[in-house]
Amino acid sequence: MASAFIAAITLVLVMVTGQALAEPEAAQRPTWAELSADQQKVLKPLAGEWDTLRPWQRERMLEIARDYPKMDAERQQRVQDRLTRWSRMTPYERENARKKHEKFRALPEDKKQELRKKWREYQSLPEAKREQLRRESPEIYGNDELDN
Repeated sequence: MASAFIAAITLVLVMVTGQALAEPEAAQRPTWAELSADQQKVLKPLAGEWDTLRPWQRERMLEIARDYPKMDAERQQRVQDRLTRWSRMTPYERENARKKHEKFRALPEDKKQELRKKWREYQSLPEAKREQLRRESPEIYGNDELDN
């Protein structure tokens, strides 16, 4: 009786362990090779690191690729620029950008509009002036990562 109980427990543990080991493999799908040609075209800046992205990051990128054909040309270009910039960031820079984005999303709508207006004003400055501002106040003008 005890040996049957131990065998049953062992079987359950083997099944659970097998399922747990299989889940990470399934979570890593799709691989870059499994993406459609259209998805690969949109997500090309991430080609070299696609297979190392976390499942939630892949899902987010697949959503972008899905919506891409519905975007106007200007928005598509912005997406490409952001993906390229993102692919060049270190993990630390990505985490900081993610935190800033979450902080921005939590703001009231009027504050978001005010920040967008200030950002457009900053973007319209000549590059030399923007560089000067970045040198003088890096805590304010340090990175061009908010282009909303």
